[in-house]
Amino acid sequence: MPPETVEVRRSSRRRRTVSAYRDGDKTIVLLPAWLSGEDADEWVSRMLDRLAAKERRRRPTDEALLERAKELSAKYLDGEPDPVSVRWVDNQRHRWGSCTPETGAIRISTRLKGLPEWVINYVIIHELVHLLVPSHGPKFWALVEQYPKAERARGFLEGFSAAAHTAPEEC
Repeated sequence: MPPETVEVRRSSRRRRTVSAYRDGDKTIVLLPAWLSGEDADEWVSRMLDRLAAKERRRRPTDEALLERAKELSAKYLDGEPDPVSVRWVDNQRHRWGSCTPETGAIRISTRLKGLPEWVINYVIIHELVHLLVPSHGPKFWALVEQYPKAERARGFLEGFSAAAHTAPEEC
């Protein structure tokens, strides 16, 4: 992986705040013009660490997904569905998630990375319920609705699909 490109922008109008953001393949760090070189280096390092930590929180690992699924199962589904694995996959272009009830494996599309946690939780709940009920019948939806943000998350995903100019997708 190539080293990170960092662009430091100083501004005389910026008095006290330091901020940073990603712009494509580089990071922009905004600093007050009066900041000394040594202090600027410290702030750049601090801001890069903060951005990396924020990105890690928004992009959980497969292990974190499995742990989250087990917590959601316990909280909303009496711990009945017990997934064997929950992992991110890149090959789902028309689904948010999928599962194989026979093996207890759940796959979550990487297109969800960076979306709000409650939306990802909904997709995980949806797939957990499939471990119990393979079809989308009334029993299935009754279990999914135990997640308090289910309807809101479905609306979010429909809007997300519409904004991307794609047909609404299913889990």
